Amino acid sequence: MPLSNTLTGLIPVIYRAMQVTSREPLFALRGATIDARAEQAGLDQPVRAYIAPAATTETITPSMAISDTGGQTMTYVDMTISKVKRVRVPFSGEEIKSVGQAGYEEITRLRFEQAIRALVNEMEADAVTELYTNASRAVGDASADPFASNFNYVADANKILQDNGAPGANDPSYRTMVTSTTYGASLRKLSALYTVANAGTDATLRNGIIPPLLGYTVGESAQISQHVKGAGTGYDVASGGEAVGQTTLSLEGGTVNSTGIKAGDIVTFSGGTTDTNKYVVNTGLTSTSGDIVIGNPGLKVVKVDADEMTIGNSYTPTILFSRNALAFAARLPAVPNGRDQAVDSIEMRDPITGIMFSIRHYLGDHAEMYSVEAAWGKKVTQSEHVALILGL
Repeated sequence: MPLSNTLTGLIPVIYRAMQVTSREPLFALRGATIDARAEQAGLDQPVRAYIAPAATTETITPSMAISDTGGQTMTYVDMTISKVKRVRVPFSGEEIKSVGQAGYEEITRLRFEQAIRALVNEMEADAVTELYTNASRAVGDASADPFASNFNYVADANKILQDNGAPGANDPSYRTMVTSTTYGASLRKLSALYTVANAGTDATLRNGIIPPLLGYTVGESAQISQHVKGAGTGYDVASGGEAVGQTTLSLEGGTVNSTGIKAGDIVTFSGGTTDTNKYVVNTGLTSTSGDIVIGNPGLKVVKVDADEMTIGNSYTPTILFSRNALAFAARLPAVPNGRDQAVDSIEMRDPITGIMFSIRHYLGDHAEMYSVEAAWGKKVTQSEHVALILGL
């Protein structure tokens, strides 16, 4: 029978597995704010993040009476622990005997590696989806590589965040740009980055490191893939129009074509006053008329009745965001009164993302099982602090 301190003996094995896995591209998670308040939240229970509105200045008028001004209405967004996941790693006594202790430890390391990899990659995929489907606006061309010849689009996307008042300007420790591995390769081919005379460093040429660009730490995510556009057509602005700053837009006259308007779609408007902005849909629509929600700060140009909306092409996003834009809540899965049938358990922190995992050991009939576990949720709290660069 395995000893009750099996996990203690396997700690070096588990850490080696974490070190290998944590070096996969995980830049969406690395740029997020890890919200520790999730420790107190149950499955699907909200964790509330408050948002202060913009402040208004006032002229100081000397007086012996203190005026009752400056009050504000706070807004908030709710995040929930939406996933409680595990990966099981079972062994039978005969399996352990057949490979010996050394083989058992090596196989355990490999299986822990794949377990952690699966959980972290799912977290990263959730973070990527949450970011790009809740962005404010986009720049670029969905039919081309955005970094084929230069990184000019980074400046254009940065302008969106600057105009929106996103914090962390010129601070790569606070702002992140996460791109696909394909476009990471395109960046590494730019002479402005790999030529030492231009870049001022040989980090890209010698080590493949993409240096900070325009105040953003740049990294890749293996979980970035193409967003397939909604198939809806023919939508236009409903009667009454929409004002500058509006985020909930009323549409009518559409043809759904099964998928309508999807979260993450890039939409533009024609008719009325010229508007070149590319807005990101945060909440879509699957009927012929109704409301969609675009990211803050909303419309930049007024819309009038019958202005036509067009859904842009499918695209692969590169995401620029400030750390405060994405809250990621992670904790250990709860067990009744702190215990279940596990004979041993340990908590391990991923040294790169800081996310905690629980590894629990269960004994059965001539068999044992390890369970690698985590619980998490995610939420873009301020869409105005996320911008996209479109690519093919």
